[in-house]
Amino acid sequence: MRCPRILIVDDHAVVRRGVRALLEMQKGWEVVGEAQTGREGVDLARRLRPDIVVLDVSLPELNGLDAARQIRRESPQSEILVLTMHHSEELARDVLQAGARGYVLKSDADENLIAAVESLRRHEPFLTSKVTEFVLDDYLRRTDASAAEMPHSALTPREREIIQLLAEGKTNKEVAVALGVSVKTIESHRANIMRKLHLQSLSDLVRYAIRNKIVEA
Repeated sequence: MRCPRILIVDDHAVVRRGVRALLEMQKGWEVVGEAQTGREGVDLARRLRPDIVVLDVSLPELNGLDAARQIRRESPQSEILVLTMHHSEELARDVLQAGARGYVLKSDADENLIAAVESLRRHEPFLTSKVTEFVLDDYLRRTDASAAEMPHSALTPREREIIQLLAEGKTNKEVAVALGVSVKTIESHRANIMRKLHLQSLSDLVRYAIRNKIVEA
């Protein structure tokens, strides 16, 4: 596994310096750029194609959530790690729906930042313990009738297989490799699944998979 190329997006220079110093203590890890606004972060991600983007939520010009969505479109291979001082159930949901797969509180950065980058470079999600509690509590509470009545029987065995792989945190490319098909085929299946189940986001799909015992919480 190659050493990660990392982009830092935070509007505070002291935070960027601290994060850079912590990351560059790891042998071979490279910080390829820094941005102080969301818009600049999107532009650098487009040009530099980093493996991981460490992104704050509160950013000038373009907030971190919208920046995350644009980075996912412009540089889909880049994993996004949100590093923020804010924590709430609603923000945790919004971060995941925006396409980030890592969420670390700045207060926990000394303990968790390196571990989070390690997880994301393996394309595995990482949430700090506080955020995990929020997300799991949300899963347990959100048991609305519409989710219970999803047309589960309309899914094909292949679609159920794809749901499990996606819910386990794998990317479209990783699912395609695992199943021996093209990425376009997986994208087509994923679109059909979302349409059949009336879902809007990957976090909705994860909740569906947990409720229907396709994966464990």
